[in-house]
Amino acid sequence: QVQLVESGGGLVQAGDSLRLSCTASGRTFSNNAMGWFRQAPGKERDFVASITWNGGGKYYADFVKGRFTISKDSAKNTVYLQMNSLSPEDTAAYYCAARRPLLTAQVWGASEWDYWGQGTQVTVSS
Repeated sequence: QVQLVESGGGLVQAGDSLRLSCTASGRTFSNNAMGWFRQAPGKERDFVASITWNGGGKYYADFVKGRFTISKDSAKNTVYLQMNSLSPEDTAAYYCAARRPLLTAQVWGASEWDYWGQGTQVTVSS
């Protein structure tokens, strides 16, 4: 059974940093694009960032460019999201996602992603 498990969320103040982790189990994700999405209460699940299977390509939503960095460690089957300069607008549940093997990472709709974690809450106070 494939599982994606996020960790690293929490309550921080505006301007602080957090690093989210997502570890895959049940199979290797070395050939899979990985991504992060977020969802605030009453809103749709929005694309945040994605990374190609080999880590060579990284894509970001405009609202996080320059603040967030996605990376992956294939040996650990883990993808990270480093979040800097957090603001209250970043408050949301953050979800890790993966696509089926060898598919592009350049897709922004949640419905295009095949595997999901349970989410980790990030709350930023002003």
